[in-house]
Amino acid sequence: MKVLLSGASGKMGEEVIKAVESKNNFEIVCGFDATEGNKGFPIYNETNNIKEEFDAIIDFSVPIATLKVLEFARKNNKPIVIATTGFNKEQLEIIEDYSKEIPIFRSSNMSLDINLMADIVKRIAEVLSDTDIEIMETHHNRKVDSPSGTAILLADAINEVFENKKEYNFDRMQKREKRSKNEIGFSSIRGGNIVGEHTVAFFGEAETLEITHKAYSRQVFAQGALKAAEYIVKQKPGLYNMKNIVE
Repeated sequence: MKVLLSGASGKMGEEVIKAVESKNNFEIVCGFDATEGNKGFPIYNETNNIKEEFDAIIDFSVPIATLKVLEFARKNNKPIVIATTGFNKEQLEIIEDYSKEIPIFRSSNMSLDINLMADIVKRIAEVLSDTDIEIMETHHNRKVDSPSGTAILLADAINEVFENKKEYNFDRMQKREKRSKNEIGFSSIRGGNIVGEHTVAFFGEAETLEITHKAYSRQVFAQGALKAAEYIVKQKPGLYNMKNIVE
């Protein structure tokens, strides 16, 4: 499979390159990033300059760059794996709109385990529906979005149980009031080189149940993106995610 790697010069771009080197059925033919360069394949900073033939795009970048390469994918009728996080509502609407024309695989976390965790906490929420639910996440000091896309992914899975009626509380600093029973709270920590840690806690009156996932290497996300690429090239236009692979 020939891949166009968006975000080729970033840390996750480096991890995808390593992942491809360990496989014999993938080849990165070119990259896209803010600065042109070469990592054994040409990296372009303008999509109009891309001339290489490819089968799919893998995107680990930032939302603005994602929209540029997404438009390029639409024009060339190519499937795309979007592993970027931090999109606003309008940007997500654009992605959903484009999925009517091309196959798009988007996930806030490419780890299979995290997506299994989302299914687990959803099932727990069905049973422990009267508990106080909090999500805590820790990442490296270079991560710009907060809370993480994975934290939102976990919250959204839980909120399905409550018909999306739970409110998300991202900041209690400005509030001088008791915790609402109808909220899911978030806590974010940034520091060092932590790849990613996520905990969902269900606080009852007499006991607490916590489910935690820790990523020790960014390779899990790179390998997941390659699995997603193998999946998406076989699909019709539409919006897909890790649930489709897990199921």
